[in-house]
Amino acid sequence: MTFGVVVGNRGFFPDHLAKTGREEILAVLEAAGARAIALTPEESKYGAVETYDESLHCAELFKKHADEIDGIIVTLPNFGEERGIVDAIRLSGLKVPVLVQATPDRAENMTIAVRRDSFCGKMSACNNMMQYGIAYSLTTLHTEAVTSPEFKADLEWFSAVCRVVKGLKNLKIGALGARPTAFNTVRYSERILETSGISVETLDLSEVFGRIAKLKDNDDLTQAKLTAIKKYVSTHGIPEDALLKMAKLGAVIDGWMKQTHCTISAVQCWTSMEEFFGVVPCTIMSMMSENLIPSACEVDVPGTLSMYMLALASGTPSALLDWNNNYGSDPNKCVCFHCSNLPKHFFADVRMDYQEIIAGTVGKLNTFGTCVGRVKAGVMSYARFSTDDRRGVVRGYTGPGKFTDDPLETFGGAGVAEIPQLQKLLKYICREGFEHHVAANFSDVSKAVHEAAVRYMGWESHYHPELED
Repeated sequence: MTFGVVVGNRGFFPDHLAKTGREEILAVLEAAGARAIALTPEESKYGAVETYDESLHCAELFKKHADEIDGIIVTLPNFGEERGIVDAIRLSGLKVPVLVQATPDRAENMTIAVRRDSFCGKMSACNNMMQYGIAYSLTTLHTEAVTSPEFKADLEWFSAVCRVVKGLKNLKIGALGARPTAFNTVRYSERILETSGISVETLDLSEVFGRIAKLKDNDDLTQAKLTAIKKYVSTHGIPEDALLKMAKLGAVIDGWMKQTHCTISAVQCWTSMEEFFGVVPCTIMSMMSENLIPSACEVDVPGTLSMYMLALASGTPSALLDWNNNYGSDPNKCVCFHCSNLPKHFFADVRMDYQEIIAGTVGKLNTFGTCVGRVKAGVMSYARFSTDDRRGVVRGYTGPGKFTDDPLETFGGAGVAEIPQLQKLLKYICREGFEHHVAANFSDVSKAVHEAAVRYMGWESHYHPELED
């Protein structure tokens, strides 16, 4: 991560605190493995920002590194000059997340020589950011030392926010195939997504099948993908001709994604793929999701977007699941399931098999390619964002939970999820008309996803069960 750092200073407060404050934040960022872009003491007094000239210098520095800076950290070792801070950010032209941190005073030493007043200065800085239209985030505590455990956690959270915001900028999503008629639930608006700078590139399944027809079994692309499939998952008992079909499908999708500069994808499955090509795309999609290139079924474009937000925040693979079954009589547990295309990261153990649901309609031989197994236990975050066409907005929900090791005998890719106040969440999903698909990730990043969505994307986000602040 690379952060632009603005060190606040105000002349009639102890300005030696700006010097030590700058040194402390730079040391903390270096220890966290982050890079800092900040004025030097040769470029401004103590490398801080107070005057308009210093704001100009800081803005020019940020402009030079605009393509590198993921977010801005405003640190207030004393009250800080609010105009200098906001002018530096505005003049830089950067539209990145901003974190405002204020260093606490020591109750046992509040003399004129060392009193900071950053407690008060933070309010003034935030007030000016509001006036200037600059979106900003706050630390957990109103004042916290940059060397504290609280700031360490806040820095990790803010880094996740920055990754989400940066990853969604100019995002291109590949939609392969048409939405299946039976899945009205995943309808969405490309135009609404476009207002957030997110574009959708389409490819008809006939074009996919046409490109596959041009590939030979012994082509380098086909064989390379076939090798990758066999390394990725156990294929014992799967017919070789089915594996070759999967390999060609994967090669075509990889090539098209690269050609069109699409980062993530959503693919038509039920039941055109099986009837007219003879395999399910699950393993190919699983492999993409495992490599942090989420892929959702049934052309659920908002679903793969939700997967990607979680993956950006955590740096680990996401899956798309159904909120599928109750789990006995426990009101806070449910079964999450898919056929499945879950990434290998989600399983305690995984193997390739056939799609048992569709097989009854199109025949077993046409449904090989699922990745099946039990979802492992662990802390998780979930998210679902969609377009609300009537109101012209992107809206969604997110929150924390966990997958458990409760006993479960079923097929596909499935696990038992435990969600605090699950019944309240289910009522919210139904009353607000959200889809049955939900993205999940083995991490605790729901607060970062919520912050990125609300504060910087301008989307509506419901946090479940509720935020403390």
